[in-house]
Amino acid sequence: MNKIPEKPRLLGILKDAGFDVPDFLFMSGEDFDQGNFNKLKDFLDHSCSSFKVIVRSAHPLEDRFKGGTFDSLETNCDVNGILYARNRITKLARHAKRLNILRQQRFHGAPQIDIDQMGIVVMQYIEGLQVMAKKLGDQWEFGISGYAKEGGQVESYITRRPPDERLIELSETIQSQLGFRCEIEYILDHDGLIHVVQARDISLIDLLEQNRFEQTLRLDGIRRLRKRSNYRERVIYAMDNPSIYERIMAMSSELLKEQERVEEKFGEILKVIEEYEQELEQFSLKYQHYAVLGLKIRIPDELFHKVSHCLDELPEYQAWLTQVLLENQYQIDYFLSEADTILAKDRLRLNLCTHAAYGVDSVRNPLWFIHWTPEHHDAVVNQFRKLGFKTEDMIGIEISPEERPMVYRL
Repeated sequence: MNKIPEKPRLLGILKDAGFDVPDFLFMSGEDFDQGNFNKLKDFLDHSCSSFKVIVRSAHPLEDRFKGGTFDSLETNCDVNGILYARNRITKLARHAKRLNILRQQRFHGAPQIDIDQMGIVVMQYIEGLQVMAKKLGDQWEFGISGYAKEGGQVESYITRRPPDERLIELSETIQSQLGFRCEIEYILDHDGLIHVVQARDISLIDLLEQNRFEQTLRLDGIRRLRKRSNYRERVIYAMDNPSIYERIMAMSSELLKEQERVEEKFGEILKVIEEYEQELEQFSLKYQHYAVLGLKIRIPDELFHKVSHCLDELPEYQAWLTQVLLENQYQIDYFLSEADTILAKDRLRLNLCTHAAYGVDSVRNPLWFIHWTPEHHDAVVNQFRKLGFKTEDMIGIEISPEERPMVYRL
C-alpha cells in the first residue's frame, strides 16, 4: 500500500507552507520489513539534538479511525529506540486497542486493518504545554495538558481561552491553508515558541456542536413538569469481579481435594475466566454506548494473592493460572476504557490519553464518572442490589444544578 498516511502528509503541507513544524521523518511499514534504516540514521544524526524523540503511529488507514486509536511513544534517539517504539505501537494495536478497533469496525464502519503495515512519524521530543485545538461551530476549543514552564505537569482541562492568544489566529490560518475543518496539536515550548506537531481532518465527523449551529431549529417555548439540566440514558453492565475470583477459589479447592482429572478440572477453571472475558467483549460489541455499574471493580490485593496461590501444590498449573489472571485484569481495563459512563466509588483511577480526554470524538459522548465516597461504598452497593440493578438494565442519570447525580432504572 503506497498511500502516504494523513499525519505525515498534512505535516508536510504545513511545513512547506512555512508553519513551525519540527523536522520529522515518515517511515512506512515496508521500510521496516526491508530494513531500510539509512534515512532514519541520517535523520537522527542531523535533526535530533536531544536524547529523546517522539514516535507517532502513521498507518495508511489511520484516518478512518478515531483520534487516539493508535499510540505515540517517547523513546531513545537511536535506531533501537525507534524499533522498540514501533514494536510497542503495533503490539498495543493488537492487544490493548483490539476491542476499541473492533467497536469502531462494528459501530462506525472502520475498515479491516493490517497492523503489519503500520508506519511511524519520528520527531524530536519537545517538552512543553500540549494544546489540541478544534473549532466547534464558530468558536475554537482548546484541550490543555503536558508541562507548563512554571508549576510542572498540568492536569488536562478544556477551555475556549487558550494559554497563548496567538493560537486562535494561528489555528484559523492553518485551517484555511488546509482547506477543511481540522483538529490541530501544538506544543508550546518553554521559550514561548508554538510548534505544530500534528493535524487531523475532522471535516467528515458529525459533531454535536456542528449540528447545533447548522441543523437546529429554535422554537418558541416548552411546558414541562420537570426541568433537567443534564440527562443521559445508558444500558448498564453490573460489574462484580471478586465474585468471579471467589468462584475460581472454590473450583481450585475442589480440584485439590479430589486430585482426579486435574487437567480437565483446570480447563474448567480457565473456561470460567474465558467466558467472562467473552461476555465483556460481546456486551461492548452489542452496545455502542454503555455504562459500567461498579459494584466491585477492583480485586482486593488479599483476594488476588489468595487466588494466585490457591494451586501452589501444583506449581505448573499455578503459574499458568496466575498468568491468565493477570491477563484478565488487562481485559477488564480494556472493557472499562470503552465505557462512556462509569458509576463507581471515588478514587477509581481512569487512564485517559489526550484524545480520550478532550479529542474531537469525545465531544458527542464525553466521559461521565458518577461516583460515591469510599466510606459509603458498601451501603451504596447494597442499595443498588436491593433495588435490583442488573446487567442490561436501562438507567437514566440526571445531574442537578448542584452537580449531584440521581440514578434510576427506566
